[in-house]
Amino acid sequence: MKLKEIQQQFHLELDAIYGKEEVDSFFFLLIESFYNVSRIKLAMDTDFAVENYSSMFDALEQLKDEQPIQYILGETEFYGLSFKVNPYTLIPRPETEELVEWIVNHQPKTNSAELNILDIGTGSGCIAISLAKHIPNAKVYALDVSEGALKMAKQNAELNDVSIEFIEANILKPETWSDTFKNLKFSVIVSNPPYVREQEKQLMKPNVLNNEPHLALFVKDENPLLFYKAIAQYAVINLERGGALFFEINEFLGREMIHLLTANNFVNIQLKQDIFKKDRMIKGEKH
Repeated sequence: MKLKEIQQQFHLELDAIYGKEEVDSFFFLLIESFYNVSRIKLAMDTDFAVENYSSMFDALEQLKDEQPIQYILGETEFYGLSFKVNPYTLIPRPETEELVEWIVNHQPKTNSAELNILDIGTGSGCIAISLAKHIPNAKVYALDVSEGALKMAKQNAELNDVSIEFIEANILKPETWSDTFKNLKFSVIVSNPPYVREQEKQLMKPNVLNNEPHLALFVKDENPLLFYKAIAQYAVINLERGGALFFEINEFLGREMIHLLTANNFVNIQLKQDIFKKDRMIKGEKH
């Protein structure tokens, strides 16, 4: 069957859901992954045909159900690196790349002393692995409560040839901290924890709401800073003096996050907007 014929079928069944440009994007990602056929190659040979086309129509059905293209492909790109993803992990987003960039740029270029970095709620491992790849003197630890997420993160560390110490634990249980971390001190602690309030579900696209892990997305309306409070408390004890705490945050709770870090005696607090001009990141330093 000709790929151009399959492409026409994609548009026929998906344009009403996604729009023509996004459907083209899906189609070219799929043929690159399944058949190693690039967009340019297909443009040069419009009669290009494949015998095994069932995988394309399987993907078409998944896209009709609004399953994320990243889960269909089983991989995505983040901060210039390749990552495997599955329904145990959130799909890495561009805003989180900005958080990684901020942390990388925050490190002194001439400092050769080893930095201990902790990523709390690592998911696919995208933050921890990107930091390990781009900060040569970093010793990176990555924590998650989900065994399935950690399994995927370990695969991604191997895929990207970095050494990470993975920890399965629940940061919301302070009584386990001393055993879990062996009283390690960190130069940087970073987290992109669950921060979407239940009341904000209606603002989310169905492909996210119906597919990505709710454990990694949602918090109760009455306690939206649950994870931030616990992590800030942990950072007060286990950050080195002058060490930095970085968070990705709910765009509607920037003021509350400033108050939280101030209440925990962090200094040099900075609230930072993402490329969409939304309050998305915050940093504080231990006094």
